[in-house]
Amino acid sequence: MGKSSEIFKVTFLNKGRVYEVFVKQVYQSDLYGFVEIEDFVFDERTQVVIDPGEEKLKAEFSGVKRSFIPIQAIIRIDEVEQGGVSKISSGDNITPFPMSIVGGKTDSKNRD
Repeated sequence: MGKSSEIFKVTFLNKGRVYEVFVKQVYQSDLYGFVEIEDFVFDERTQVVIDPGEEKLKAEFSGVKRSFIPIQAIIRIDEVEQGGVSKISSGDNITPFPMSIVGGKTDSKNRD
């Protein structure tokens, strides 16, 4: 999506929680309905205090080259000056985008 110095803050829903991560690449995926994010940026400052939320995200995304996020899970994408602290927060005040279930399983007991 442009210059290599760009950093994006991507906020999305995952399993009822709000994830906020910083990445260098964001683009529409070839997989229909997905956004690709890659080149994760984590706060590498040497600190005495370690943020457990960011450590959990580092562990979850360690070894991940690229993530495919469903477009309806994306809350916001911002281009920022520099990376910050990635975090996971509760999604209590976020309502997921409504999805229709087409071709769902039917109960065979009700058929005659």
